[in-house]
Amino acid sequence: MASVIEKIWFGSHPAGWLLKPLLWPLSKLFGVISRRRRQQYRSGGKQAYRAQVPVVVVGNITAGGNGKTPVVVWLVEQLLAAGMKPGVVSRGYGGKAPHYPYRLDDTSTTAQAGDEPVLIYRRTGVPVAVSPKRAEAVAMIENDVDVIITDDGLQHYALERDIEIVVIDGQRRFGNEQLIPLGPLREGCERLAEVDFLICNGGQPQDNEIPMVLSPSPLVNLVTGEKCQPEALTGDVVALAGIGHPPRFFHTLEQQGIYPVHCQPFKDHQAFDDQQLQQLAAMGQYLVMTEKDAVKCYSFAQPNWWYLPVDATLPEDQAENLINRIIKVKENYGSSSA
Repeated sequence: MASVIEKIWFGSHPAGWLLKPLLWPLSKLFGVISRRRRQQYRSGGKQAYRAQVPVVVVGNITAGGNGKTPVVVWLVEQLLAAGMKPGVVSRGYGGKAPHYPYRLDDTSTTAQAGDEPVLIYRRTGVPVAVSPKRAEAVAMIENDVDVIITDDGLQHYALERDIEIVVIDGQRRFGNEQLIPLGPLREGCERLAEVDFLICNGGQPQDNEIPMVLSPSPLVNLVTGEKCQPEALTGDVVALAGIGHPPRFFHTLEQQGIYPVHCQPFKDHQAFDDQQLQQLAAMGQYLVMTEKDAVKCYSFAQPNWWYLPVDATLPEDQAENLINRIIKVKENYGSSSA
């Protein structure tokens, strides 16, 4: 069913015409509710939380994966290099923490915090907190950081923000440009004119968009941490991806010279179990997955399981402009010019 919905949203599946009489009014209702909710916060009818430090939202206007988490990791690494103390908050989708808000530590699992927060924490080591109410997560870590980055949350208007960054899937763009459930949009495309930065992940960026590519690093073994180049895998490879758009990962593997004998997509944030992946791995000599999937598998990983890390790469001048904007907001935060 999920694949049919995606084909309706991003293709021209005939089911779209059959379901339109049902989906169109639901889409209109979604839009009315969404706009009304945002207006309530903008007018002061509902109170939004104002953090003690600047808040940078990294989000999108479409459902599904667009490459937000690599951008969050990139921002954290850039801000650390600039001498700042960033922290990250997330809803923690896919996890069920023992309490909320919940701050990650070295023992945190994806079952508790969700896959993306665990990935960010493992990659960066900065404070990471999760809560369905992001303001609670912000309050938990804001005394330990000087800027907060939210992984997703563009539509979470209960939290005030100082900079908004939207990540766009450069290949699929905005599909049929209809609101959920008729299309993939969480908000209309006119919302893009209001944000501070647009980052285009792959594809052909438009004039006002910062181009970004995901650059693969060497493969990493889940058990030993050993790194190797793709050509070192001399046997049959089985690939899996439980991300928003799995074909993107499989295409990346092919670009690295890895042509799997079987590609297994899973739904985004899906939990795995040992037996399930053992059966999948038995179809080849190696099992290769995304880093986001790997953080869910460390407790039962086998020696022939590998993941492919990817890093966001942006043009130097535009990247510098974005980081300098954050630094300037931080320097002026709380003053009359902020």
